[in-house]
Amino acid sequence: MASTNDLKNGMVLKLEGGQLWSVVEFQHVKPGKGPAFVRTKLKNVLSGKVVDKTFNAGVKVETATVDRRDMQFSYMDGDYFVFMDMKDFDQLMIDRKAVGDAANFLIEGFEATVATHEGEVLYVELPAAVELIIEHTDPGVQGDRSTGGTKPAKLETGYEIQVPLFVTTGEKIKVDTRTGDYLGRVSS
Repeated sequence: MASTNDLKNGMVLKLEGGQLWSVVEFQHVKPGKGPAFVRTKLKNVLSGKVVDKTFNAGVKVETATVDRRDMQFSYMDGDYFVFMDMKDFDQLMIDRKAVGDAANFLIEGFEATVATHEGEVLYVELPAAVELIIEHTDPGVQGDRSTGGTKPAKLETGYEIQVPLFVTTGEKIKVDTRTGDYLGRVSS
């Protein structure tokens, strides 16, 4: 338990039926009349939904301990992703649902941050950008601007993104893991 006076950015609270909410920002307000209060912006740890919530100052709120560990993706086992902790070599099997969109950019050997709470995996967070090889893309046709200068390309993970016309099969590119956008070529 913690007081609303002790809130910090990044702190995880357990509210309303055990849901986990991360404090994005907070502000202590002391109006001229009436009691002080704390205005917060909270993000649901699982769904990513952001809400504004106001607490009276000094009220007790339940905090949750979220363990974040850097782990390396080892291999797929059916619908499970197997990650290994590089410190103690513990292996953790994570369901595809918990991995979420990160699955589109994972190849063996990639490192990710795995967040757990009471042994349950909350989410897998990749670095903001990763380098992947284009497995297949059709050659860009000079003068073809009907697609805005982009074409589909299949990455080595099987995920398809839009890339500029000059990018070819076998090239290594940088991809934004949050949006799936092409960020540029990687020079070898």
